Amino acid sequence: MLYWIRHNPQSSAFMQSQIDSLRENNPNATLQQTWVPYSQISEEMKRAIIVAEDSKFTQHNGFDYDSLQNAFIKNIRQRQLTTGGSTISQQLAKNLFLSADKTIGRKLQEAVITVMMENVMTKRRILEIYLNMVEWGNGIFGVEAAAQHYFGLPASLLTKKQATYLAAMVTNPRYYDENRDSQHLLKKKEIFLGRLHSVKIP
Repeated sequence: MLYWIRHNPQSSAFMQSQIDSLRENNPNATLQQTWVPYSQISEEMKRAIIVAEDSKFTQHNGFDYDSLQNAFIKNIRQRQLTTGGSTISQQLAKNLFLSADKTIGRKLQEAVITVMMENVMTKRRILEIYLNMVEWGNGIFGVEAAAQHYFGLPASLLTKKQATYLAAMVTNPRYYDENRDSQHLLKKKEIFLGRLHSVKIP
């Protein structure tokens, strides 16, 4: 964790699991990812991902307790772990180090890593790493690869509409990569567009 304050991660546990899965069908499969510094990611993209994934990102200490409570109630009602209520920090902790399993043990590990991350990294650094490591399609990781894959543009030039479209994809990126005109996706994009400047960015 301390090393990554100044050095950029080259991969993550989640990325490794995805390349392993892709290579079961294609031994030559590769992931698309190009690291870009925070300054080369459009402000619209930073706002969009916070609106979509964690509207209180700049205010909390790694955990959004209202979202966690709502998720807990929903999971109790459904008698299974279907909703996480995870912040950007929690998602990054999981993706960097852990499996995608929805178990109590894995969630506890995630919580410990999140506390460590929030104590040694700035919000700006957490968001920079998140945007460079998050999945955006089948073998597509990071905002630069996503911007090129979907729009043929660098991440620095993403517009409001493009940024909110990408942010709306994050919950199910491989599905939306194959269903880019999904009405649910387009509806989410419009909702996020309306909220875009309601959040602060680090």
